[in-house]
Amino acid sequence: MSRLAQTDGLTEIQQEILSTVRSFVDKEILPVATELEHKDEYPTEIVEGLKKLGIFGLMIPEEYGGIGESLLTYALTVEEIARGWMSVSGIINTHFIVAYMIKQHGTQEQKDYFLPRMATGEVRGAFSMSEPGLGSDVSAIRTKAERDGDFYVINGQKMWLTNGGSANLVAVLCRSDEGQPEGSAPHKSMTTFLIEKEPGFGPNPTVPGLTVPGKIDKMGYKGVDTTELILEDVRIPSNRVLGGESGRGFYQMMDGVEVGRVNVAARGCGVAHRAFELGVSYAQQRHTFGKPIAQHQAIQFKLAEMATKVEAAHQMMINAARKKDSGQRNDLEAGMAKYLAAEYCKEVVEDAFRIHGGYGFSKEYEIERLYREAPMLLIGEGTAEIQKMIIGRRLLEEYRIQG
Repeated sequence: MSRLAQTDGLTEIQQEILSTVRSFVDKEILPVATELEHKDEYPTEIVEGLKKLGIFGLMIPEEYGGIGESLLTYALTVEEIARGWMSVSGIINTHFIVAYMIKQHGTQEQKDYFLPRMATGEVRGAFSMSEPGLGSDVSAIRTKAERDGDFYVINGQKMWLTNGGSANLVAVLCRSDEGQPEGSAPHKSMTTFLIEKEPGFGPNPTVPGLTVPGKIDKMGYKGVDTTELILEDVRIPSNRVLGGESGRGFYQMMDGVEVGRVNVAARGCGVAHRAFELGVSYAQQRHTFGKPIAQHQAIQFKLAEMATKVEAAHQMMINAARKKDSGQRNDLEAGMAKYLAAEYCKEVVEDAFRIHGGYGFSKEYEIERLYREAPMLLIGEGTAEIQKMIIGRRLLEEYRIQG
């Protein structure tokens, strides 16, 4: 086991889970990841393997058939999976955000109905907040839900749904001005809907008016499907409002995003760790001027910087996860962890790419795939600029001058 990215204070159960996941990654993911990624092929067999391991129920309470583990355990699991192939960690990320939101904010009926099937992976979740005309400006959401008796009628277009095609449950944030006085703050007029659908693309056979047009062709982060979601007069029963009360959607989604930011930080740690492994290995095999390039001081400096960044990002990610697990507010720590891990991941991957020289540009080498995957972490779950806004505001709250 590598000396880097170790975590103190883990229980025997946590260690056993991570050991099992690490073995699964080495045997079932790493040998096929690059081939599947180049084909943009959904990793069906890998997902089935994760189901058997119980990974889809990792954070779901035991009373609902899950394992009932902490966010820390989940984050460390994601780190291991992303080390194998980042796209696989994306498949479970949105699932966990939705499961977490239902666990924290759902009605008892919603918990009883969804969580046991989410724990087995029978129901897999997608998370839908962004739209074509907005990214980080959540207050500008235009998808509208209007009350019609015991139903809501939803119209709009959503964007950047990870698992949008393969999922059969989507948590969708909509504007619903119901019960809000004119001029209310936009975030008070948002509601989260739990929409069940059939997996697949095109018009949905079980939800009239709902369409998933197809996969968005991406530079990297392939295999996992990223989609749009079109809603035209989609009728959703009122008992599928998350928590049973309208106007709470913004807060519910932001709670889920904090979990997502820890996930993205963990993904950055995993990808960076794999890039370091590839770089340090190649540097000992490649010879120039009569010796392995690892013996050149310039390369040793690179390896030293890369390893330090891997370790620093890992420790910040752990801190953010433990803060959330303790029940404390962790938006500051999650923002810092996501920002640092994503930036360091980009830098470590680029340094590994440079160590590989011309071979790094070849699709025969794994670093080429990582080089295309890393940029997604710079924008997923909020850009670096958004993270710095969150961090700056929270620091001013903490260090406000009195008087």
